[in-house]
Amino acid sequence: MMSRHHHIFSKLVDRAEILEPITTAVVFPLSDVALRGACESAESGLITPTLIAPKEELANLAHRLKLDISSYKVIDVETDVKAAAVGVSLCRSGEAEALMKGSLHTDHFMHAVMDDETGLRTARRISHVFIFDVPAYPRMLLITDAAINIYPKLEDKVDIIQNAVDLAQALGISEPKVAILSAVETVTPKIISTIEAAALCKMADRGQIVGGLLEGPLAFDNAINLKAAEIKHIHSPVAGQADILVVPDLEAGNMLAKQLEYLADSEAAGIVLGARVPIVLTSRADSAKSRLASSAVAALLAHARRKRQLAMSDLTDGGGHG
Repeated sequence: MMSRHHHIFSKLVDRAEILEPITTAVVFPLSDVALRGACESAESGLITPTLIAPKEELANLAHRLKLDISSYKVIDVETDVKAAAVGVSLCRSGEAEALMKGSLHTDHFMHAVMDDETGLRTARRISHVFIFDVPAYPRMLLITDAAINIYPKLEDKVDIIQNAVDLAQALGISEPKVAILSAVETVTPKIISTIEAAALCKMADRGQIVGGLLEGPLAFDNAINLKAAEIKHIHSPVAGQADILVVPDLEAGNMLAKQLEYLADSEAAGIVLGARVPIVLTSRADSAKSRLASSAVAALLAHARRKRQLAMSDLTDGGGHG
């Protein structure tokens, strides 16, 4: 595979910039990259932010970074836990179309999101997707779930895959190729992930997972490299050219994602799916550029949801007049 310069994220941002900005609750943006990422996303026309943080501390940070936040709504909240609760509440009420994590710890942020009574749960299981721009790979690469579901069961993986397929379609991949990863590419009773991979493929055949082209089990090499797939005599439209990599568990996914980022010069964006709204979930160490790309992904997803809801509304109205 030929190496190339990064370009996938810039294309995502270009696509999102022409759309109407989405209202976004930004929770506790009290680090350089968190506040800069939110401001750059706003300046690029991706989001209309509501900044939720201690007002004085936020103003001091903005002054130090020479960022003008005077046109943004600010909600004065003392602690990160309270900020997360306020951000989630804005999304529940419809005042915000997306939620963005700032500099608070992921556990505090996700605790508010996952609360059974006041959070953002839906019937779909909540999961995370990394969107990677890998210079050595010729297409956008999605990895799931490497951040939320630790040891997902088979039924969890159905939602994890469906969430990722829906996202890929919102990002312009009409029929995403989904590789379900394991250590080997044959069904082996001693390796549970291979059995689950085979079951997931059959579930897709029966319409229990829709919109994607599934293959598995596949080892990492024959999921992303055509030559490796040919050597193993794997004949599949997915093998060697996957759009989505479904990992067996969080440990495997986390290691894979960080290897791509630190050893393959890849850029990563992150999004949480399966909730009432798209959730931008980046690491506190992520760059402002990564946060900008994540905002673009959230915007594209929010607009795809708007379009889908409008279509459903039109169908309902049409049925009512029939």
